[in-house]
Amino acid sequence: MTKKEDNGISVNLISRQKLGQLSSDEKLKFILNEVKKGKILVLEYGLTPMEQTSLIESTMREIEHDTFIGVEMEGYGEDRPTFVQKIFGIIKKPRITLIGPANLLKTIRKDSNIIQTKIIPGKGS
Repeated sequence: MTKKEDNGISVNLISRQKLGQLSSDEKLKFILNEVKKGKILVLEYGLTPMEQTSLIESTMREIEHDTFIGVEMEGYGEDRPTFVQKIFGIIKKPRITLIGPANLLKTIRKDSNIIQTKIIPGKGS
């Protein structure tokens, strides 16, 4: 499951343009495939609550105890819309999201400004 490249762990920064080209289903398949390869993803635009739920559901169907135990996901949700945005139905995109294999990535702390994680090399190789 977790292929290490050059004895390291791959961290991919995914632009909003890349994600914007994909449907919700394509986005989730892309994310799950990359995480199953042992990559840690940083999404410039995060996932909506519905996409997060769908990713967790997909992950639960894909679990293989010997090779893939699931995902660790942390991010910032959508900013609260202002009164004017609510009136005009403007939907704000979720902010940054960090996703990786559960055996490699652990969230240490999260507040409104910082997500602190720990990458655990050597597990699941």
